[in-house]
Amino acid sequence: MTDEQLGQMKLIFNYNDVFYSFFYDDLSGCVHRSREYAINYVYSGEMILDNGNEQIHVGKGECVFIPRDHHITMYKKTKDGERYCGIFLMFTRRFLREMYGKLEQRKVPTNTAKLNSGVIKLPKTAELASLFASMTPYFDPKVKPADDLMQLKLQEGLLALLHIDKKFAPTLFDFNEPWKIDILEFMNENYMYELTMEEMAHYTGRSLATFKRDFKKISDLTPEKWLIRKRLEVAYALMKEGGKKVVDIYAEVGFKNPSHFSTAFKKQYGMPPTATFV
Repeated sequence: MTDEQLGQMKLIFNYNDVFYSFFYDDLSGCVHRSREYAINYVYSGEMILDNGNEQIHVGKGECVFIPRDHHITMYKKTKDGERYCGIFLMFTRRFLREMYGKLEQRKVPTNTAKLNSGVIKLPKTAELASLFASMTPYFDPKVKPADDLMQLKLQEGLLALLHIDKKFAPTLFDFNEPWKIDILEFMNENYMYELTMEEMAHYTGRSLATFKRDFKKISDLTPEKWLIRKRLEVAYALMKEGGKKVVDIYAEVGFKNPSHFSTAFKKQYGMPPTATFV
């Protein structure tokens, strides 16, 4: 999760890759892209997952499986007068490797097809209900669980998935190196977000050095300058063709304030943004 995402959370606790989050606003949104598999349980409120093609609504007591390298926007909101509270379990490659070594191999099918890519709303099983019921006391920030206990909860969550569908095994225990995400595609989809160079490298499956080297193959600009140019090009089109004003679009395309936008626009096009309406 990025610093921007964490800043939108009023409270968040990370206990050994088990995240507890609280949102007090009526609606909070963040972009999620992780190189790890995860499940997200909604204790109260509502979560809406938007992948650009469909929205998945996750209500109180429901849980979803989120694949690694899956780009979605999460909206977390109050529902029926209750703020959003959720539990997020992240299964790292290291954890999955350790668990694969511990499990009896006969319980890990190898000739089964993998799951289709995409978010999956999980059925309400007794195992999942028991798991998350046992974790609710730790919403109290004064009650901190031991790391080894949270490790057991991750194991319990993994086993619950394996018991839901045998396709989870070949999906989760695939340790081939993940494919690198196309940099240009990623940048075009995420130019409006405030991402550091390190985050861009991470989300595209690269080290920082590899990201910089690969980026030079597609542009003579630095990633930062590429982002500014992309934002300005989109803004220009929105104003010229859509008739939108600076106050309507500066944040939409990724600028922090109108002044910063206007300065960058004039430097790029040699005229102030207002000249596009002439």
